[in-house]
Amino acid sequence: MTTTRLKQPLKQAKLSDVIQSQLETMILEGSLLPGEKLPPERELAKQFDVSRPSLREAIQKLETKNLVVRKQGGGTFVSNNILSGLSDPLFELMSKNNESQFDLLEFRHGIEGMSAYYAAMRGTEADFTEIQSKHDNIGNAQLEDDYHLEAKAVFEFYLAICAASHNAIILHLARSMSSLLIDNIEQNLTTLAKRPDIFARITDYRKRLLDAIISGQPQRAWGASHRHLAFIEEVLLKLSQENSRMERSMRRMQRTEL
Repeated sequence: MTTTRLKQPLKQAKLSDVIQSQLETMILEGSLLPGEKLPPERELAKQFDVSRPSLREAIQKLETKNLVVRKQGGGTFVSNNILSGLSDPLFELMSKNNESQFDLLEFRHGIEGMSAYYAAMRGTEADFTEIQSKHDNIGNAQLEDDYHLEAKAVFEFYLAICAASHNAIILHLARSMSSLLIDNIEQNLTTLAKRPDIFARITDYRKRLLDAIISGQPQRAWGASHRHLAFIEEVLLKLSQENSRMERSMRRMQRTEL
């Protein structure tokens, strides 16, 4: 004789848990950025179509998980320390080491190539508009003749590509390394300034990358990213070798004079 098991009623998700999950998703996908202030409770409650007590409970849970911080009289902010595990003093050493600069270029081959590939595959019209805008900002920054400003503009261009990849890990990894990546780009620009003739070629490589992404060609975008960085790496290596030869020549001259 068989017995029929009674079905247990499905447990309805608690409203505050649903709100919490949605806010966590917004943080994860980059819709809410580290340090960004959340809208007032009244607006959020209206946005989610929930009561303010339920919203407040969800925010309290996020605060317990250190995802948001509440400032007395100042509102609620996404925590700036979400990615603190990647903010290591070792990064400071890397930024000052010449060999690490080449290691970082190799790292950029991987992350920028992947983000370009997936941006071309998954990007929306809104994503492409943002990428185009960030690309145009590079030209505006170049008019200021400030390599740090230009480096930040270049990084924002690549960050827009990472966002368009719709891969949360790629986006947050790139964002967590922002200071190191901007410093790498700035050092490269400063070194490449010894060869002003190559800046036009770099601009052309970047334009090809932009076109490949916006036209939705993943393989072409991946290739454009790699050719761009490979060209920069090749020029930097040549300049490094030239500097080494010059330093050896100077040492020989100094010995001769003694």
